[in-house]
Amino acid sequence: MSAVVETVALSRLHAPTLTTLQTAVSANVARMRAATGAAIMAVVKADGYGLGAVPVARAAVAAGATWLGVTDAADAVELREAGLMEPILAWLNPTGVDARLAHEHRVDIAVGSVEELRHVAEHAGPPVRVHLHLDTGMARGGCPVEDWAELLRVARGARGGIEVVGVMGHLPSADAGDPSANAAAVRWLRQGRDTVLRAGFGPLTVHLAATAGALTDPATHFDLVRIGAGLVGIDPSETVALAGAARWTASVVHSVRVPSGTAVGYGGDHVTGRSTHLSVIGVGYADGIPRELSPAAGVAIDGARHPIVGRVSMDQIVVDTGDAAVPRGTEAVLLGPEGGAVPSLRDWARWAGTIPHTIITGIGPRVQRSIA
Repeated sequence: MSAVVETVALSRLHAPTLTTLQTAVSANVARMRAATGAAIMAVVKADGYGLGAVPVARAAVAAGATWLGVTDAADAVELREAGLMEPILAWLNPTGVDARLAHEHRVDIAVGSVEELRHVAEHAGPPVRVHLHLDTGMARGGCPVEDWAELLRVARGARGGIEVVGVMGHLPSADAGDPSANAAAVRWLRQGRDTVLRAGFGPLTVHLAATAGALTDPATHFDLVRIGAGLVGIDPSETVALAGAARWTASVVHSVRVPSGTAVGYGGDHVTGRSTHLSVIGVGYADGIPRELSPAAGVAIDGARHPIVGRVSMDQIVVDTGDAAVPRGTEAVLLGPEGGAVPSLRDWARWAGTIPHTIITGIGPRVQRSIA
């Protein structure tokens, strides 16, 4: 009998699971389309912000995105193999530009230095489509303004190896939601674009804004806006409520009633102030739960928010459920779009003293993925 009981109990447990909500991704793209007349690039770098590059891209394209953005050309291979035929831009290229791979998979490449452009031209074979990347105020990539003329000179001399099809930059202060903070970047990009056109290149796709700029400053939109964080429900400017595109659940794996004065977890940092119930959930900092959390941090169980107590361990967290005895196998909702007791990305970012981007991209590979 005991073996049967144990088997039933185990069957109630489910692996920690992060579910990608494709309808939310589509809703967020629709919200962006309502905010701009520019084309939408769905940026699915970092494996679609941790939610899967292919499912996020498919949902975005279904909602009207006409471009895709990735970190480097190798990331585009998965999208092409999944049947996504939209134009793709790779602009960070941390391992350098593989010009032949870019050509083979029809990937545009952003180039932000004279040295990099020379390398692409020399190794291209068939011509590679290039977006010239101007530093518009971040000093974190892109060609400095003073080197722009030399970049164009190299581009003119390399016409057999490259095809200049775009000009791009980044907004250093878009999160402020203040158009005046973006004015200098807009001016620099316009000037850079005009110089490229006068040099005989074109037609060009010109792009500067990411999610925050797309939502707050039409002057930054140009021909195309690059939506990454916005796909998964993050508005860095905190001006628009977007749809959360992730739901993270896990099972309660152990429950116990403890007396007042019980030390919880490593170091006994938390001591119960009364008799209470504790529930252990099988996720920890190896799975993306931030180790440093404010006392307000909690998870939803049976429609109520319960606080996380004690230190976050590598594989477990402990929650105090008070008078509620929670059976082993009960589902806890760590993250979701429902509101109320269910924590949001913004909640987790506030509890950890960080930004929502680090929470969603930090959920580890041990957490199973699903699509809804």
